[in-house]
Amino acid sequence: MSPLVLLDYASVVIFALTGALVASRAQLDVVGFAFLACLTAVGGGTTRDLLLNRHPVFWVAEPTYLGIACAAALLVFFTAHLLESRAKAILWLDAAALSVAVAAGSGIAMAEGVSWGVVLVMGVMSGCLGGLMRDVVANEVPLLLKQGEPYATCALGGAVALLVATWLGLPPFLAAIICSAVTFALRASAIAFGWGIPVYKSRPPRV
Repeated sequence: MSPLVLLDYASVVIFALTGALVASRAQLDVVGFAFLACLTAVGGGTTRDLLLNRHPVFWVAEPTYLGIACAAALLVFFTAHLLESRAKAILWLDAAALSVAVAAGSGIAMAEGVSWGVVLVMGVMSGCLGGLMRDVVANEVPLLLKQGEPYATCALGGAVALLVATWLGLPPFLAAIICSAVTFALRASAIAFGWGIPVYKSRPPRV
């Protein structure tokens, strides 16, 4: 099993857990848990594969991904009540999932031989779209769109780190590890220290 496939599996597991936790907050049934877990787990990777023209899409070629996501949903269905704060768990699990998904998306795009700009877009998209879909379906404000929240910025920082590591001649797996570490460090710091980015402030028009 290649390192990029391992990253995809890790991303699916962690994102599925966040999707199921969001389902628990919405008090859905077990099928709703599985649906939201699978949507979150494969949403970003599916978009990545379609845009990169990778056929079949990763979870169609290997349905084990869906089985793992459903197993994660079932686990959360029976254990979510044990968590003291599901909102906090979602926030930190999402940070971990983001770091792994950005590394997987950027690494796969790099392996496809696309331009550096596309590598950056695929990294950000792979990391952000699953959580965006999850939050929209669950009728919550997506982390990606919260005012001043450096979510996509952290993903972009990780993707840039992968490019720099690759240009320095580091092997792909090591570059992916650096990408994941940078993404998580940025996101964890934003959560722990309340970091934000400047937002647009409207001003009266000039006469």
